[in-house]
Amino acid sequence: MSAQKPSHAILQQAADWYARLHADPHDAAAGEAWRRWHGQSEAHRQAWQYVERVARRFATLQEDGDSAARTLRAARRTDLSRRQALRSLGVLSGGALLGWLGWRATPLPQLLMAWQADYRTATGELRDFLLADGTHLWLNGATALDADYRPERRRLRLFAGEVLIETAAETRPFVVDTEQGSLRALGTRFSVTQQDGFTRLAVFDGAVEVRTAGSGATRIVEAGQQLRFDRQAIGAGEPAAAARQAWARGMLVAGDIPLAEFVEELSRHHRGHLGVAPEVAGLRVMGTYPLHDSEQVLAMLESALPIVVHRPLPWWTSLEARR
Repeated sequence: MSAQKPSHAILQQAADWYARLHADPHDAAAGEAWRRWHGQSEAHRQAWQYVERVARRFATLQEDGDSAARTLRAARRTDLSRRQALRSLGVLSGGALLGWLGWRATPLPQLLMAWQADYRTATGELRDFLLADGTHLWLNGATALDADYRPERRRLRLFAGEVLIETAAETRPFVVDTEQGSLRALGTRFSVTQQDGFTRLAVFDGAVEVRTAGSGATRIVEAGQQLRFDRQAIGAGEPAAAARQAWARGMLVAGDIPLAEFVEELSRHHRGHLGVAPEVAGLRVMGTYPLHDSEQVLAMLESALPIVVHRPLPWWTSLEARR
């Protein structure tokens, strides 16, 4: 499970400090004030590290991302050991690996697996794939998964993000593994999302059997239902709207959902940090929004809700209450 992210307010303080210091690196008074702020608490230090991770993403992503992927692919094709691969990655800027799952405090082993994944997308990218058996995959932004097909079974491993799956009719079992458990398709169309500490499942056709990785609890989820589960327990089911699949067509459909939930979905298509102040997180959002232009979506939200878009840095955006 990822480390807990600092509070919204402290993250905003850190972003504002970063903007101030980089606007005038020679401001000694600002530097001293920042050092006092930084030393006040562990939460301040964690927030500063978080901001720096996001900053490194945009400083090095283009330069280092391809090099990191090439190194990991080479390790996969040859006898290059894991230690050698890590050493090779070490010569790259830390921003390369952090660039994709970067500010989510993803453990290094999971980052490595995501970079080596058979199928992956970047932030803001949507892709679809047809597998050898005719199964259709749609990958949401910032998604990574492996496919392992064998004579006796078909298996996917979702490392990050969200995938919509339409399985081909076959006798071999079709299973999706996540950090929290496994999902066995029972002739179906469904989506799986890997989030911090839990997996979310929505079934649109057929059924899916869920099994948790820790307790071994099981449940069959029928079409029209969705739920979330962690390694120990399976949450209560609730209706899964068909519009939940709209992202595969490049649209985000909000049917009276909290702003915080909407922004969580939008963040897969927005480059940089995208946060929501607690006082506006519960505002309700309705409508259809284009995923290809997150800036347009933010402008639409700002005109429809009592919020303002605060952007102290080009890669740091926060939705705050309008004063």
